[in-house]
Amino acid sequence: MSEPPPVSRKRPLVGGQIRRRRRDRGLTLSAVADLTGLNIGYLSQVENDKASPSLETLSALAAALDVPIAWFLLDSSIGPRLVRASESPRRRLAASSGGMTQVDGGIARDIAIFEGTIPSGTRTGFHAHPGDEHHVVLSGRLRITQGESVVEAGPGDYVLLDGTLPHDAEAIGDQPVRLLIVYPRGGHSELTRSD
Repeated sequence: MSEPPPVSRKRPLVGGQIRRRRRDRGLTLSAVADLTGLNIGYLSQVENDKASPSLETLSALAAALDVPIAWFLLDSSIGPRLVRASESPRRRLAASSGGMTQVDGGIARDIAIFEGTIPSGTRTGFHAHPGDEHHVVLSGRLRITQGESVVEAGPGDYVLLDGTLPHDAEAIGDQPVRLLIVYPRGGHSELTRSD
């Protein structure tokens, strides 16, 4: 049985970021060499991407240039990503005619962000899921019940609750509730399009 061919990986190029930061700080290669204990010729090769620095070297450079190591990798990081409102998954809430839209489109790595609407006088019904649940009320008035605890929140109010315990949300007053809800990724079932 033959070995699979090695995967070719592109090495991260950090020289441009290092040079830019050094110049922004008004430092010469000689000054950086003094601060890091590294050879000037080697530093020049690193800045020109002719040498690939070790983590120890990057750590020394980061300390000398007063930035975290990750700063050197900014050019190779993922830039801002946009999720258009028309592309956000939506679903109707089972217990009411309200709905939820996953405004992050499912692309965030560690959280899920939803915009929810609950018509006046209706409730979500008791439910539970892993992780904390963060609510910011955008409009209307919301009553959240969890065990013996009941809180009421209005526009601009923030409510944090332990999602592992059964809880219910109800739109009180004569306006529907619009709210932003943040869960840990996987803390609430991600939505599938239902339009």
